[in-house]
Amino acid sequence: MNSRLLSIIRKEILHILRDPRSLAIMFIIPIVQLILLGYAATTDIRRLNTAVYDADRTMQSRQLIEAYRASDYFAIRYNVGNETAMAELLDRGDVRAGIIIPAGYGDHLAKGKAAQVAFLIDGSDPAVASTAFAASQSVGQAQSIKILQQRLGVDVAQLGGIEIRPRVWYNPELKSASYMIPAVMGMILQFLTTLFTALTIVREREQGTIEQLVVTPIKSWELVVGKVVPYIGVAFFDLAEVLLIGVLLFDVPIRGNVPLLLVLSLLFLLTTLGFGLLISAVARTQQEAMFLSFLVMLPGIFLSGFFFPLEAMPWWLQAVSHIIPLRYMLVILRGIILKGVGLPPLMDQVIALAILGPLIFMAASLRFRKSLE
Repeated sequence: MNSRLLSIIRKEILHILRDPRSLAIMFIIPIVQLILLGYAATTDIRRLNTAVYDADRTMQSRQLIEAYRASDYFAIRYNVGNETAMAELLDRGDVRAGIIIPAGYGDHLAKGKAAQVAFLIDGSDPAVASTAFAASQSVGQAQSIKILQQRLGVDVAQLGGIEIRPRVWYNPELKSASYMIPAVMGMILQFLTTLFTALTIVREREQGTIEQLVVTPIKSWELVVGKVVPYIGVAFFDLAEVLLIGVLLFDVPIRGNVPLLLVLSLLFLLTTLGFGLLISAVARTQQEAMFLSFLVMLPGIFLSGFFFPLEAMPWWLQAVSHIIPLRYMLVILRGIILKGVGLPPLMDQVIALAILGPLIFMAASLRFRKSLE
C-alpha cells in the first residue's frame, strides 16, 4: 500500500474522529435500531385484549372462558352484558377479539349436541387477525376434545386417525427476534455504509476540499479507496457490536462460522459502498445525498424479504428483487447465524454478491472519477 493511499485513509480516519456527532451516530444508531426493531418489529402475538359476553353463565361456559384465558394468546379484559357493548369495544379498538357464548350453550353440551360459540376478530390488522383466528380455532378444538374425552370416558387419541407431530428447526421457540436480528444486521450495514460514504464525499465537495485533493498527485482510484476503507472498518465494528448485543440482549444463537460471515459481509459492503459512491457522484449537497440514499435503500428493504416474504410478492416484484443485494445478504446472515450452515448451501447467494458487488463498485468508481474530472 503506497504512502499516498495511506495518507488519504489517515486523513479520513482523522476526519471521522474529529466529528463527534457523526462518530456517535455511527456507533449509537445501530444499537438504537437493533433494540427498537428487535422489540417492536415482532410477529409474536400474545395477550390480545379480549372481551367476553357470556349469556349462558354455566360451568361449561366458564370452563371455555378459562381455556381461552390460559392459552396466553388472549387476555380477557372485559366482561360485557350484551353484544352492543362488545361492538363498541371493538369499534374503539379497546379489544382485538370478542367471545360470545349464547344462552343454552351448557344445555347443548349436556345433551350431546354441537354448541356454537361466536368469536369476533378485529381484522383491521391482518397479521394480528390471522394469528387470533388460528388461535381461536386451536383453543376451541382442544376444549372440544377435552369434552369428548369426559363424555366417552376414553382418550380420543386412542380411537385412531392421523396424528401430526410438527418439529421446528433452527428457531424452535418461533421467536421473532431470532428472525429479525440477523436481518437488522444487514440493514444496518447497508444504511451506514451507503449514507456515510455518500455524505462524506459530498461534504468535501461542499467545503471545496475535494478540488484540493484532485490537483494533488493522488490518483483517482487512491482517492476512492482511501475514502471508503475507513467506513469498511466502521461497518465491521458495528457488525460486531450488533452481534454481541443480539446474543446478550435477545439470546440470538450464533450457530455458524463468524469468520465466514465477515468475509461474505465484505462482498456485500462492495455493493453498499458502491451505491454511496454513485450517490456522491450525482449529488451536489448533503441534503440531496441523504434523499438519494433513502431512495436507493428503501426499495432494498421492502424487496429483500426483510419484512415480507418474497414468495408472497407478485412475480414481477420477485424478478426485480434479484438485483437487490440485501436479498442475498439476508439469506447469508440467517443461514450462518440461525441455521449454522457453511459455504456450500449459500453458494447461489455468494455468486450473486460476487457478481453484483464488484460490478456496482466499479461502475460507481468510474462515475465518481468522471465527476471529479
